Amino acid sequence: MNMYDLIVRKKRGGALTKEEIDWMIRNYTSGKIPDYQMSAMMMAICFVGMTDEETKDLTLAMAHSGDVLDLSAIHGIKVDKHSTGGVGDKTSLVLAPLVASLGVPVAKMSGRGLGHTGGTIDKLESFSGFSTSLSPEEFIRNVNQIHIAIAGQTANLAPADKKLYALRDVTGTVDQMSLIASSIMSKKLASGADAIVLDVKTGDGAFMKELSDARALAREMVSIGTLAGKDVTAVISDMDQPLGYAVGNALEVKEAIDTLKGQGPADLRELVLVLGTYMAVKAGAAADPETARKLLEESLDSGKAFSVFRQFIQAQGGNPSQADQPELLPLAPYQEEVPSPAGGYISDIHTEEIGRICLLLGGGRRTKESPIDLSVGIVLKKKKGDKAAPGEALAVIHASDASLLPEASRRLAAAYEFSPDPQQDIPLIKEIIDSGR
Repeated sequence: MNMYDLIVRKKRGGALTKEEIDWMIRNYTSGKIPDYQMSAMMMAICFVGMTDEETKDLTLAMAHSGDVLDLSAIHGIKVDKHSTGGVGDKTSLVLAPLVASLGVPVAKMSGRGLGHTGGTIDKLESFSGFSTSLSPEEFIRNVNQIHIAIAGQTANLAPADKKLYALRDVTGTVDQMSLIASSIMSKKLASGADAIVLDVKTGDGAFMKELSDARALAREMVSIGTLAGKDVTAVISDMDQPLGYAVGNALEVKEAIDTLKGQGPADLRELVLVLGTYMAVKAGAAADPETARKLLEESLDSGKAFSVFRQFIQAQGGNPSQADQPELLPLAPYQEEVPSPAGGYISDIHTEEIGRICLLLGGGRRTKESPIDLSVGIVLKKKKGDKAAPGEALAVIHASDASLLPEASRRLAAAYEFSPDPQQDIPLIKEIIDSGR
């Protein structure tokens, strides 16, 4: 086989066979196919797409490009969750310890930031000393003892996806449905969970801008997981504005801590409760959704979920006093309010632009080697439907470089749109797609 010929065929709209995809992934993982050729293939896929068969074959090839975790030593039904990525999406920081507080084993593999979206691992590294480089033995022990562990994707777990994930991030090939579906599901299939809950984002701040595309992606991932013998549910949720108010690593951690103490923003709390309900029922921690939600609400409001979060941070080498005192987390030296350029009701927020402003400030990666400033970001003061007077603060920018403040402030003010009329509430949960198991 020849990579040049495969690129040309795909560029012209042709389909790749299972054998060709297996060969391509195997040789790219081993370094025999260079980045520049795989970049060309990823761009060709972005332009012409992949068939359902190609997507399934790509997913399985990546899942089996390295180790497939054996979590049989973990007691109970293992449940994992994954988000397709959004702005201000700190859901896993709240959801994982919350579900674990019900005794559900949460064995989770998480990633770093991709494009304009943040990554769970980057956020957790706001805690001094926190490590997601766990051995399989440590991972299993933590889940059995405190019901939760979150590890980074190791070199031997779906290594093809790890290489492609970093490559797509810097070549403008992130937002393609088959590539997103295969990336997510290859990790989920390789990471050994029994049941999977997917949070599929749709809207301006998501990779899937249109609900129809999000629905198609959700169905594709549920289908892939079901064919592989997993119990899968996809929740399609709104990303036409940031989730919660904080955007940026340490800032999002602080908001997650508030939510774990029963004091967080309503939209984040609701999303966590919906996703957690499915996870708890799949794991057998509750007989029905109503009971599961009640148990989850009690855990948030009583502080039980926060207690598990604190244990989790400590178990993975982090400083638990930073959970008790979030002001000890990284803090940017400059904070500047962004005044509203107009008055009226906020009718729209260009959410992807909010994520890109955070990237400008240093809160995300421009290249594979870019360091992340954990302290920077944005805290919104106004969201859709809120009323703002001219000059009233729309948001506060947290920056480490004062020279970036003028551009960030200008772009952030321009990301808001206004209407003289009150706005209708937009539903947070758009649709639920289930494997039917």
